[in-house]
Amino acid sequence: MPQATVHLLRHGEVHNPDGVLYGRLPEFHLSALGQQMAKTLAAHFSDRAAQGAKIVHLVASPLTRAQETALPISEALHLEINTEDRIIEAGNHFEGLRVNKAELLKPRHWPHLRNPFVPSWGEPYKDQAARVIAAVQDARLRAIELGGDGAEAVLVSHQLPIWSTRLSAEGRPLWHDPRKRECTLTSLTSLVFDDDGTLLRVDYSEPAAALLPGASSTPGA
Repeated sequence: MPQATVHLLRHGEVHNPDGVLYGRLPEFHLSALGQQMAKTLAAHFSDRAAQGAKIVHLVASPLTRAQETALPISEALHLEINTEDRIIEAGNHFEGLRVNKAELLKPRHWPHLRNPFVPSWGEPYKDQAARVIAAVQDARLRAIELGGDGAEAVLVSHQLPIWSTRLSAEGRPLWHDPRKRECTLTSLTSLVFDDDGTLLRVDYSEPAAALLPGASSTPGA
C-alpha cells in the first residue's frame, strides 16, 4: 500500500474560567484564543494543500472542543468531519474537579492514587494508546483510499491520548510526568507510515506556536 501520514492534532484552548479538569464533560467550548488557534491550523493545512499536500480525511473526537477545532479545517479544505469515539479524551476520576493539593488530600480520593503507573485514577495508558492506534490505522487506510500515495489524514484529539499514543509508537514507557508532555495546544503529532503500514517515524510541530504564550495550562485537555 502507498505511504500515508496521520496527524494527531490537539484541540485549541478551552473556555474554562473555573479551572476544572473537564475531561469528557460536554459543552466545554473553545475560548476566543482557541478559536484563533483553530483558524491558524486551518490556514496551515490550507497552505500545505495549495502546495500539493493531499489532506483528504478529517476526523474528530465527539467532544465539543475537538469538533470546534476541526470546523475551520473542514471549511478550508471542504472535508466532512468524521466523528470518532476512539480518539476521545481519557476517562478520569477527577473529572469536573479543580485538581489541587487540597483536593488530593481528601480521603475519598486516596484509593484512586495508589498506582500512578497505570494510572489508577483513570483509563489505563495502554488502553488509550490501543484505541487511538486502531483509529489511526483506520484513518491511514481511508486516506489512501481517498488520496492514494502520500495521502494525509487529520485526527483532532486530546493531549493525554495523543501523548500515550506517541510514547507507545516510540517504544517508551507509558507512565510519565504530565508536566513534561510535548503536546501543546493545536500541536501536531504526525505518524508517518511506509507502504506496508509500518511506522517510519513520528514528527512533532506547533503551527500555532505564536499563540501559545499566555494560553491556559489547566489540565483535562
